[in-house]
Amino acid sequence: MALPIAIIGAGLAGIAAARTLIARGHKVVMFDKGRGPGGRLATRRIEAEGRKLQFDHGAQYFRAESAAFASALVEAGTAPWPDAARRVGVPSMSAVPRALLGDIPCVALRHVGQITGSPGAWMLRHWDARLVRPGKPLPDTAPEEAGPFAAVLLTMPATQAREVLGQHAPRLHEALAAIRYAPCWTVMAAFNAPLALPETLRPEAHAIGWAARDSAKPGRDASQENWVIQAGPAWTRAHLELTAEDIAAPLLAELAGFSAAPLPAPFMAVAHRWRYSLLEAPLGEPCLWDATTRIGYAGDGCIGGRAEAAWQSGAALAARVLA
Repeated sequence: MALPIAIIGAGLAGIAAARTLIARGHKVVMFDKGRGPGGRLATRRIEAEGRKLQFDHGAQYFRAESAAFASALVEAGTAPWPDAARRVGVPSMSAVPRALLGDIPCVALRHVGQITGSPGAWMLRHWDARLVRPGKPLPDTAPEEAGPFAAVLLTMPATQAREVLGQHAPRLHEALAAIRYAPCWTVMAAFNAPLALPETLRPEAHAIGWAARDSAKPGRDASQENWVIQAGPAWTRAHLELTAEDIAAPLLAELAGFSAAPLPAPFMAVAHRWRYSLLEAPLGEPCLWDATTRIGYAGDGCIGGRAEAAWQSGAALAARVLA
């Protein structure tokens, strides 16, 4: 019986690769450090003052230029917002990767930190993701092992993929250094009354890169006034190492500058730091595949910083594996 293929990262690239491989009769096992699939297609659920709130604090919407991706978005139950050219998940952005993943095996809350073994019989060492801190050494606790796997496909941000690769696949390790992302501070804020603002804001050359009335999206609780404010790359870099508690107030002050009336104080406001958010320097090719080591890489960092680019990159990597 053929060994399964391991896919590290259950975002759109990983899901597209998995679906393509499964359609051709291969078995796959996915690993993700999150509680569920999606990566930056993330939704935060928070309870505050007895109210259950939700915020799409990662990717804000989809655009589809290809028929294949447009079909996937329809399959996942997305709806147009804030215009006909863009679509969002219903009732949340995180619903999209869950729908597309279906019953594909995915091991959640696991941080894959090392690859061991040999080509065609790779083993993965993984830890409880809740014990791992970005930029810090792996936990002292003994890892769990999974495998063997016929191949390993990495679909997380390039910096993280290089850490996992270690000395394996040196050509891939070197190539991935070309991919660069900008960070993004995101604030989630809830108010007791509607703000005197349009549903979306995308100012040029401003501290705020994007802001939206998240509760206005299809399938949300329209009686709530929930906002997502995402800082631009320059502002985020200037404030990158501040604590999350220090970020909400200055970004809300920037948002107040666009309001036709004084901005009321939110009854809840929290911040989240995305270290790998907006693509600044792509690889320039659809994916990477080393047929000798049977290790590959896919993601939006390959061809463009869009959700569709991640989907296409994952499908392209699966095609290389199949070839």
